Amino acid sequence: MIGIIDCGSGNVKSVENAFRKLGAEARVISGPEKIGEAEKIVFPGVGNYGYTLGQLRARNMEAPLKKALRVGKPFLGICLGLQALFSESEESPGVKGLGIFSGKVARFKEGKVPQIGWNYVKPVKNGLVEEGFAYFVNSYYAIPENEEIVAAKTKYFTEFACAVQSGNITAVQFHPEKSGAYGLKFLKRWLEC
Repeated sequence: MIGIIDCGSGNVKSVENAFRKLGAEARVISGPEKIGEAEKIVFPGVGNYGYTLGQLRARNMEAPLKKALRVGKPFLGICLGLQALFSESEESPGVKGLGIFSGKVARFKEGKVPQIGWNYVKPVKNGLVEEGFAYFVNSYYAIPENEEIVAAKTKYFTEFACAVQSGNITAVQFHPEKSGAYGLKFLKRWLEC
């Protein structure tokens, strides 16, 4: 069973529908006890960094989520679910991220913000993320301190990491559930890993 974490931040239903379209059993999780029962975990998010992390903590889901990551459960972060893995974000000064990866989340300095539309995804190492076009909606992007975790990059005025992968953890800045055939193929590969 795939557990989809719900912190009240957006695209949970469309992510659930994408997995169901692929024939996978997916359930929305809004409490700490169900995280341990899930075989794989998805952390989607659209919205504010501080609000989402505040909701994760208010619902007592941070500790069980970190435990699941430590014990090796397959994890997929989507959009804000990628950003939350890092230490901090310019969007919410003073709010600590999950700190799974060192680095920060920065706001785009150029272009229309949020950027909305299709970007070319370019893998920089072998992994789950393949070359193609994916759908993005973001005002911020992650800057990992460790370049080795970067799985793919894209460009919106500046080149940035649009996917990270390390062990059981995969996270993408784009929205696979809104990326048509490209996104469904990515989710299928993740289900099979």
